[in-house]
Amino acid sequence: MSKRLSNILIPVIAVILGLIAGAIVMLVSGYSPVDGYIELWNGIFSDTYFMGETVRQVTPYILAGLAVAFAFRTGLFNIGVEGQFLMGWLASVWIGTLFTDLPRLIHLPLAVLAAAVAGALWAFIPGLLKAKFRVHEVITTIMMNYISLHVVNYIISNVLTDRSDKTETIAASATLRSEFFASLTDNSRMHWGFAVAIAGAIIMWYLLEKTTKGYELKAVGFNQHASEYAGISVNKNIIYAMLISGAFAGLAGAMEGLGTFGYIGVKGAHTGVGFDGIAVALLGANTAIGVVLAALLFGGLKYGSLNMPLETGIPTEIIDVVIALIIFFVASSYIIRVFINKISKKKGVE
Repeated sequence: MSKRLSNILIPVIAVILGLIAGAIVMLVSGYSPVDGYIELWNGIFSDTYFMGETVRQVTPYILAGLAVAFAFRTGLFNIGVEGQFLMGWLASVWIGTLFTDLPRLIHLPLAVLAAAVAGALWAFIPGLLKAKFRVHEVITTIMMNYISLHVVNYIISNVLTDRSDKTETIAASATLRSEFFASLTDNSRMHWGFAVAIAGAIIMWYLLEKTTKGYELKAVGFNQHASEYAGISVNKNIIYAMLISGAFAGLAGAMEGLGTFGYIGVKGAHTGVGFDGIAVALLGANTAIGVVLAALLFGGLKYGSLNMPLETGIPTEIIDVVIALIIFFVASSYIIRVFINKISKKKGVE
């Protein structure tokens, strides 16, 4: 069996095993897995509003997954996507509320760009520490998550507002909201951010697969010593990789600030979108198309699960268990790969 086919089959098998294991958990807990999964399906596809909200849920997952996947493809572990996501959210709302008389053609791109720059700059710090001092990026990015949470809360309460727990709503010229999508999906919060996310996936694919810079970034990720011997600047490419990864994360934040909510409020804890991006990247095998498909699955599970307790009494935590099991099986891909190879060999012998 080819490696490419194996890479496709492993996530599919992991999802199937996760759903089966989730069904067993439901049975043990005294619930009907058939009813549970039917209502999960209905919570996504039974109504145009649900479908619109599912797409809205998927949008930041795609960009957060791209942020993690890009770093993984370049040999880095960006666990700080959550912090970069918050900084992007803050920057987009800041620009969105700062100007009130700019034309939409200028205001909206400016707010989106500000989010990307904010996320990139927040990722620049661990990237610089990695490049210059070889400080492991896992430690620094995790620490930066908590710093960003409190920095964002401080700026909201003391800079953007007068001790308020949320900002003003962004100007209409900076919003990603769409009356067209609202009319199609029964006034859901689906917005143009989905197009931004798809464009981000295309950019990641093109950059890594079709450009010289992408080749250099991947080469440094594969082997820094060989890259340096070949004349590639390792330190610069480490910083570039973190900047680009952080930019994707910042864009994910803009999807919430300019699309879903239109403001940012004080957070008592992390949103979890950045951490879910790790799971999305793993399930998507760190490829652009894989991340999009994985985000569709995760977003669907997250939003569709809200319908389960209403109709069947099954708690939404069951879906968290299913997602955790899917990631477990993805992490156990070696076992699945061995199983697939054994089956293919048996068929070859027959």
